[in-house]
Amino acid sequence: QVQLVESGGGLVQAGASLRLSCAASARAFSNYGMGWFRQAPGKDREFVAAITWNGGSTGYADSVKGRFTISRDNAKNTVYLQMSSLKPEDTAVYYCACKSTYRSRSYYTTVTAYDSWGQGTQVTVSS
Repeated sequence: QVQLVESGGGLVQAGASLRLSCAASARAFSNYGMGWFRQAPGKDREFVAAITWNGGSTGYADSVKGRFTISRDNAKNTVYLQMSSLKPEDTAVYYCACKSTYRSRSYYTTVTAYDSWGQGTQVTVSS
């Protein structure tokens, strides 16, 4: 399994921006698809964004499309989630996840598709 550590969360006002980072432990990270999910209190964990191993394909939840951008730097073993125009409903714990399938051409949007998870980072957006 790949060890993942998220950072960059915090408390911001509505309309602000934040960039989350997820550092991976394994060199093989560069061959794996990655995803970001979030979980608000009392709700299920939900898909936010995903990216293929080489960054060639990305996908987003409708609720964040046009406001969030997922990217990766394989040289740094890091995936990012740039969040802009944040809304109070974006408040949640954000998790990054890794799907250790070698160089898949697809990105994945379900929790069960991923086999490694970080510990999460809190994002709170005040109105």
